[in-house]
Amino acid sequence: MKLTLEILNHPLLDGVRHGFFTRKGGASSGLYAGLNCGRGSKDQQDVVETNRARVADAMGVAHDRLAGVHQVHSADVVVITSPDQINAADQPDADALVTALPGVALSVLTADCQPVLFADPEAGVIGAAHAGWKGALSGVLEATADAMRDLGATRIRAVIGPTISQRAYEVGWDFMENFTAEDPEYQRFFSNGPADKPVFDLPGFGLSRLRAAGGEAQWIGHCTYSDPERFFSYRRSTHLGEPDYGRLISAIALPG
Repeated sequence: MKLTLEILNHPLLDGVRHGFFTRKGGASSGLYAGLNCGRGSKDQQDVVETNRARVADAMGVAHDRLAGVHQVHSADVVVITSPDQINAADQPDADALVTALPGVALSVLTADCQPVLFADPEAGVIGAAHAGWKGALSGVLEATADAMRDLGATRIRAVIGPTISQRAYEVGWDFMENFTAEDPEYQRFFSNGPADKPVFDLPGFGLSRLRAAGGEAQWIGHCTYSDPERFFSYRRSTHLGEPDYGRLISAIALPG
């Protein structure tokens, strides 16, 4: 029996089809049980493709119109101007996509990093970004908004999907110094954790960068680390000593 996908939506993105997919409803098993959409995982690749096909169906696009990139924690953005650019076998190194094409779903994969979906429904421009701490610090969110404006967007709305929350994100002092060396004001995104080490507010940092870039932004409020039944988490899998982990998918599409 085919299980029902669980798709989280946010009213800020009303007007475009979008979804932050949880792990529920997929065909994978074992460590990857549920909707693992990561081709880079060690899951059975035919099962991963089955999961991705279900996502495309849910997004209302053809299976070969689910666009993605080879994510490398950069600030690089791919602008999709033709469906011919979508090639599962040869994805460009980047961490965000934007388009004004209908019938194409932009997608990113995460397992604690921030999935961020962007839209200007009136202008007919959308975007998707993978924003871990490296990408967010290097400007991937601002670069995505700028690329959307180049396509005609004027009122950008952005939603951060399920990501690791501050209470679960313990880091080292050198990690914090990477941020405060760039801007001492970034100290506000850190507090003392239970082991007398800093804990980092990744979604808070993402919201700050998005709003400074001139967009309206919200976080959906779900922590990937703290809810194993709904979300994959790289950090949780590492703490449990597991050899691999599944990847969540988030996607957005203009009506075709």
